[in-house]
Amino acid sequence: MTSELETSNAVTSDKQQEWLARGKNVFMNTYASYPVVIKQGKGAHVEDVNGKTYLDFVSGIAVNSLGHRDDGYVAAITEQLNQFSHCSNLYLNMPGIKLAEALVRNGEFTRAFFCNSGTEAIEAAIKLSRKYAKKHKGENCTTILTMSNSFHGRTYGALSATAQTKYQQGYHPLVPNFQTVTFNDIDSVKSVEAKSVAAIIIEPIQGEGGIHVVDANFLRQLRDYCTKENIVLIFDEIQCGIGRTGQFFAHQNFDIVPDLIALAKGLGGGFPIGALLAKEQFAEAFEPGDHGSTFGGNALACAAALECVTRIEKTAFLNSVQERSERLRSALKKLQEQKTGIVAVRGMGLMVGVELEFPGKPIIQSCMNNGMLIVGAGDKVLRLLPPLTVSNQEVDQAIEILTKVLAEHKPEQ
Repeated sequence: MTSELETSNAVTSDKQQEWLARGKNVFMNTYASYPVVIKQGKGAHVEDVNGKTYLDFVSGIAVNSLGHRDDGYVAAITEQLNQFSHCSNLYLNMPGIKLAEALVRNGEFTRAFFCNSGTEAIEAAIKLSRKYAKKHKGENCTTILTMSNSFHGRTYGALSATAQTKYQQGYHPLVPNFQTVTFNDIDSVKSVEAKSVAAIIIEPIQGEGGIHVVDANFLRQLRDYCTKENIVLIFDEIQCGIGRTGQFFAHQNFDIVPDLIALAKGLGGGFPIGALLAKEQFAEAFEPGDHGSTFGGNALACAAALECVTRIEKTAFLNSVQERSERLRSALKKLQEQKTGIVAVRGMGLMVGVELEFPGKPIIQSCMNNGMLIVGAGDKVLRLLPPLTVSNQEVDQAIEILTKVLAEHKPEQ
């Protein structure tokens, strides 16, 4: 990359249109992608094929936790690639063992299962919780409760657990025995007969649903209820886990521990990996042959994730996430006070939602035009997900761009 992305944003040739046309000719029409083709990145910045640079406050949708092309991350993957990348789960590998040990030491779980994505981690959680329930509560205990406005993935089990109809249209019949209850409403949860409920799944912070943080009192009531009724409590921390909130696990902000936790995104820092962690009594429900993944826990993915985990778990690193979060949220609150169209600022750590009075898509496009990438979370919510290594200067740059864009789109009084 020329001068580590300190190049001019001037477009010398329109390579982008060529690549966009080539992509349109070969890809399935599954993404409403923006007309940008990324070529390379460094830290919290990326560069497109025309040479324009962007401040990246999407970071792969909370994936690139260490930013782009981090030296230690590149070195860890390269070192493992020079040894071997994959050997199948017929054998163990050292990076996988070390990664499982690192995840276990950071929480109150005892066992790990590795897969390739968040939706696969949810599928594993669904299978394990139903297996456990059938063993301990009877064959008819199969219902899984999921929260309103939730999102858990796009494979059939995860899609069935996702309580947003826009993602489910055209795919019925879905997997049976999923039932939606109201987020932050314990009476809604208890309205379903407990003996039929195998598991309850919840995001401590709803990501795709608009960056809504769970109510701490509700979460405590939910934990107590699941313990009393022997219901498996599953936390989906795919987007909010692995340091994103300023704690290693998001649930550590509430001092409440689930029975199972699904992880992905920031776990691999850009390399595809997912994980399901479980307490011992629940992990025991799986026996050899019950579940598996050809590529899950391969040495290359685990080496990448191990580099992320061993750096993010450090107190100084997590404190820096909290400091950057306070800087970002404080600046956004000031923007809100200036009557710029901001209704609310929500979230934890570097998972921030900005609700607007008006649709967010034009704001996202204008930010892109001004050299910053952000993503939506519903029609009127902007989602800010910078790398966990973002600097104070980069936070200030993001606020400067957003201030300019909101001023241009400020609704008439």
